[in-house]
Amino acid sequence: MTDAFVIEVLSSSHDRLAFTSGSEVLDRYLQSQASQDVRRRISNCFVAVPPASTIIAGYYTLAASSIPLTDLPEELANRLPRYPVIPAAIIGRLAVDRQYRRRGLGAALLFDALQRTMRADPAVFTLIVDAKDDDAVAFYRRFGFLPFASRAMSLYLPIATAAKLFES
Repeated sequence: MTDAFVIEVLSSSHDRLAFTSGSEVLDRYLQSQASQDVRRRISNCFVAVPPASTIIAGYYTLAASSIPLTDLPEELANRLPRYPVIPAAIIGRLAVDRQYRRRGLGAALLFDALQRTMRADPAVFTLIVDAKDDDAVAFYRRFGFLPFASRAMSLYLPIATAAKLFES
């Protein structure tokens, strides 16, 4: 059963210290670095919280990025302008607290990131992720993300493909 969550911008009112995803790196980032990155405009951090709560059930970060045109498959690159780099957004981190797993929250966070990317005023061609392990690669592949040929743990999903997912 999927619980109802509100996805909002990380603020000082959220209880970051109680978050435990099982990944020390992802937990530590939320607890000690995320607010600094937001303040410095390095990335934005969005948290999923139960309604009327400050408990963080999950989070993701979203930032601007770019990819070399040569990193894309030739058949895709041939349909794009010959710019040296293509605009992208990147999900730097995405994690769900252990007690909220198996409720579809990871997918909800990913869909929220896709929607924010599609609505962004700056044009973005693709959403990219750098998966931390094979399980994360499998998670993103289920939603249509494709691996870069030169970096199997880095994946991308063209925004036009994402838009079609929301249409159906």
